[in-house]
Amino acid sequence: MANPLHLDELNLSTGKKARLYRLLYGFGPKNGTLMILPIDQGLEHGPRDFFDAPESQYPGFQFRIALEGQFSAIACQIGLAQKFYPSFAGQVPLILKLNGKTEIPSDEGPISPLIASVEDAVRLGAEAVGYTLYVGSPRQDEDFAQFREVREEADRYGMPVVVWAYPRGAAVEARGGKDTIYAVDYAARVAQELGADVIKLNVPKIEPEKRSLAPK
Repeated sequence: MANPLHLDELNLSTGKKARLYRLLYGFGPKNGTLMILPIDQGLEHGPRDFFDAPESQYPGFQFRIALEGQFSAIACQIGLAQKFYPSFAGQVPLILKLNGKTEIPSDEGPISPLIASVEDAVRLGAEAVGYTLYVGSPRQDEDFAQFREVREEADRYGMPVVVWAYPRGAAVEARGGKDTIYAVDYAARVAQELGADVIKLNVPKIEPEKRSLAPK
């Protein structure tokens, strides 16, 4: 396995490098590890994620967890960021999620529409923006075009882009499913090729009887 490049070795703008340094070495473990507390599940899953912990229904509780738990950042949608982040600004970094969807429509052809902008992230004092990319979806062409706009705007503002790279869609399922090494590895490479600065992936599941990694 190749040794990972240090931040100083990457060709990044001053703004992106400064923000990434704060995320990786100024908060959280402070050793180059990025530990994010994501609270975008309210949009993605509805209220069911909060049933077992009623106190978590109040977003301020989760912002306090991010602060007291010494996370590198908290990631959330714009509604929560605008109402609750001002009380924690400067104490825990913000990653503003720029797109999102509900789980109500079928997952066979998903796309996550934009609901915020990089300019919103700058206004709120965010250290990075987050984007969910569905690799393999039948609507992948729309997703790529939408992400290009985000990347271009992030480059103008010197804002790092964290991509949640998720394999999705019927074609992915036909090749073994979204949790195979083939699908997860492909999603990671696509996010890198499109210009992600940080990539968030699910851990692949390896089953001995399903060891084929690529389509025939």
